[in-house]
Amino acid sequence: MKLKLHIIDAFTKELFKGNPAAVVPLTHWLPEQTMQAIASENNLSETAFFVQDSDGVYHIRWFSPLTEMPFCGHATLASAFVIFEQNLNLTEIKLHAPAVGNLSVKKQLDGRLEMNFPRRDPVPVETIPLPLLNGLSITPAKVLVNQQAYFAIYDSEQQVLDVVPDLAQIASLGPLDVVVTARGSKFDFVSRYFWPANGGAEDPVTGSIHAGLAPYWSSQIGSLNLIALQASKRGGVLQCRVEVERVFVSGYAKKYLEGEIYLA
Repeated sequence: MKLKLHIIDAFTKELFKGNPAAVVPLTHWLPEQTMQAIASENNLSETAFFVQDSDGVYHIRWFSPLTEMPFCGHATLASAFVIFEQNLNLTEIKLHAPAVGNLSVKKQLDGRLEMNFPRRDPVPVETIPLPLLNGLSITPAKVLVNQQAYFAIYDSEQQVLDVVPDLAQIASLGPLDVVVTARGSKFDFVSRYFWPANGGAEDPVTGSIHAGLAPYWSSQIGSLNLIALQASKRGGVLQCRVEVERVFVSGYAKKYLEGEIYLA
């Protein structure tokens, strides 16, 4: 049995930047253990699998090297890139994932792909977990939380760049991850994302967390349109637009590899 494999660098115009995601189109779901084994073998932040139903909706699932993830933005962007590349007349695709419901991706005239996500606003935590404070070398000004992660808010971009995570402490917060963020100098806001409990040390670019970051910074800055930098080693730029119930996160993507997986 052979499966197509695509590796796409998401949230970048440049090869070897952004966040690489593997994409495996399917005609039917494989056993869960097989999909997890493929993701572990790929050893990228995420491997996305999708199956199109009779109504044209793409049902999508995401796996890190460690576990299935409920929500992943960059692998959704990568999957949309593959679908659009193979269907040149399409300008919008509809997707579905159980944890986040209906999603869509629209192709923009400038080549960006705009993803339509539900808002996932963070709220203040009543008691900051000790492993979070011990897990960050710089104490944040405040801490919030949503369904996905703790948000460590800092006073400056430099603090976000300088913070050193203690991954063992942060892993103990699982299943929640940790995002560190501040107002940016050249961008509206910057962030870094640590997820040792679910995938790895530092994620290069995390589209899903911007469903929470964008509403938070929109309320602080007073703008519904924001440009964000995820300041990892590879780095990635995300354009965000906030509405009452939805967050639109867009970026570019670059194709790196197309090949085949051989399953016995």
